[in-house]
Amino acid sequence: MTSAYFITGTDTDVGKTLVATAWLQAANERGLSTLGLKPVAAGCERTAEGLRNADALALHAASSLRPLYYEEVNPVALPDACSPHLAARHAGRRPTVSQVVGFCRGSLSRRAGLTLIEGAGGWRVPLNDIEFMSAIAVTLKLPVVLVVGVRLGCLNAAFLTAEAIRRDGLELAGWVANVRDPGMLALDENIASLAQGLKAPCLGVVPVLESPSPAAAAAFLTNLPWAAAS
Repeated sequence: MTSAYFITGTDTDVGKTLVATAWLQAANERGLSTLGLKPVAAGCERTAEGLRNADALALHAASSLRPLYYEEVNPVALPDACSPHLAARHAGRRPTVSQVVGFCRGSLSRRAGLTLIEGAGGWRVPLNDIEFMSAIAVTLKLPVVLVVGVRLGCLNAAFLTAEAIRRDGLELAGWVANVRDPGMLALDENIASLAQGLKAPCLGVVPVLESPSPAAAAAFLTNLPWAAAS
């Protein structure tokens, strides 16, 4: 049995990669073959091997499927750390949804036990001047997992994102609370409000970790799904 999910966030820098790599780690421990993808990454460093993105490298390292080349994980690598449509424009490129979907389908055809496709930024981040990153998940018809960066303002961002996912015709398969502000007022009450308003399973609550790692975060993902909806 194979499963695939699209990982999105309420914003950029909310912990999508930490959650994705932790999920892959948990799947590896269950003996599943795993594959993590970051098809579009803005903010790549130039190396002797070419452009490399830290999130994509982390997903590559957490994936058990081999052989696996970096370009399979991150086919669209963009140097500038800004919105993908602007980073692509600066690099003289224009990625399209159909191109990115084609890359993803090629990887999905390898039929890993678990495949996670991580988006860039939030749900409505532009991919180019007329298309959004969300269209990748819509075209692939993947269930979505939402990573909520728990900090002031997260309720509005989470509820609007969940509304957009469902309006786009996709299943919100679950959400993860990733605490970004340990001193947040009424932290537990905010998480309870998320649970009430999102109307989807909470897959875990990840606290601020002293040494963030996939293994450390995986311990807090206690309700992971292991079969995607057909």
